[in-house]
Amino acid sequence: MQPLSLPPRLLMGPGPINCYPRVLSAMSTQLVGQYDPTMTSYMNEVMALYRRVFNTQNQQTFLIDGTSRAGIEAALVSCLEPGDKVLIPIFGRFGHLLAEIAERADAEVHTIEVPWGEVFDPQQIEDAIKKVQPKLLAIVQGDTSTTMFQPLEELGDICRAHDVLFYTDATASIGGNPLEVDAWKIDAVSVGLQKCLGGPSGSAPITLNDRFVSCVRKRAHVEAGIRDAHHHGSSGMRIRSNYFDLPMIMDYWGDERLNHHTEAATMLFGSRECAIQLLNEGQDAVLKRHQLAGNAMLQGVLAMGLMPFGNLKHKMNNVVGVHIPVNVDGEKIRHDLLAIFNIEIGTSFGPLKGKVWRIGTMGYNARQDAVLHTLQSLETVLRRAGFGLPAGAAVDAAMAVYSGEV
Repeated sequence: MQPLSLPPRLLMGPGPINCYPRVLSAMSTQLVGQYDPTMTSYMNEVMALYRRVFNTQNQQTFLIDGTSRAGIEAALVSCLEPGDKVLIPIFGRFGHLLAEIAERADAEVHTIEVPWGEVFDPQQIEDAIKKVQPKLLAIVQGDTSTTMFQPLEELGDICRAHDVLFYTDATASIGGNPLEVDAWKIDAVSVGLQKCLGGPSGSAPITLNDRFVSCVRKRAHVEAGIRDAHHHGSSGMRIRSNYFDLPMIMDYWGDERLNHHTEAATMLFGSRECAIQLLNEGQDAVLKRHQLAGNAMLQGVLAMGLMPFGNLKHKMNNVVGVHIPVNVDGEKIRHDLLAIFNIEIGTSFGPLKGKVWRIGTMGYNARQDAVLHTLQSLETVLRRAGFGLPAGAAVDAAMAVYSGEV
């Protein structure tokens, strides 16, 4: 029963990452009651802050209490009725997650796939929409399993042309890559804090436009009618989750403050600070910082003679996949990095299990010293394991990026 004592890890994997110090400080703040005017004013402020983070005017912008998966589930379970068609383009592990959640909502799930390491051309998605005629298009923007970044700019117009709702999970990409919710006509977006936003897992910011709100509100009206009729049988229209019932959560965050749950105040304080950190630095500045750190890491990896994974044209700024060299024990390298240098990098799963490392540069860790320390340590561990590479080349290559020589 000793106090918490964690090793000083530098988290350079695909997430979670080390938090901004101000976020940790905010989360140590004492609580007030959930309907205290101070608390509700901070809830309102968080809504306003995340409208700016999402680049949206959506009134319905708030937090789902839970990890980023909670935001995904709230969006899909509240929108999809049994039998509804949903189209899910899959280019990595988290597309499969969207499909599983939609299946559990008893939706009629249609998927299209590209090889891991690639992304979809908008025409592929439009062709599938024409064929399936879904109620909803659900797609991941950035999938850390493959490090790929799916372009979304054209999909909103495609969905509007075919009267399809458009949802994306942008957990892995927001903050370090462009996301323009209103300009791209995205109807619903959910994210998490534990990547480029520089916070802990445990809160899922979400934004819903009027089209999406209208869809889920219709289901709330049906449910109210069922209750009024004292009908307790099953209904295909009812939102099956109480916790993830978006209309109820909107009423909790709205002016009526109808009780639904007790807001996770500590996570709200942390979420607020994540948004302030981003907005104070400036979205463009944060984006450029992630581009710089990601490129420095990539050039360092290349200088070591390692091969990046996937189509680099569509790589996220904040994570790079690296093929594990032949005759190198990938898990032994990860173990030694962690045990000797206190640095964590990621492995992968699915078809990439044991074949790829994933190295992140995001949030608080998208900075020069973290990049250089990781590259120097990885080089050292690889050389000691017998992998021949030019000493110092990785750090030199990364420093050339930071000095503007590349």
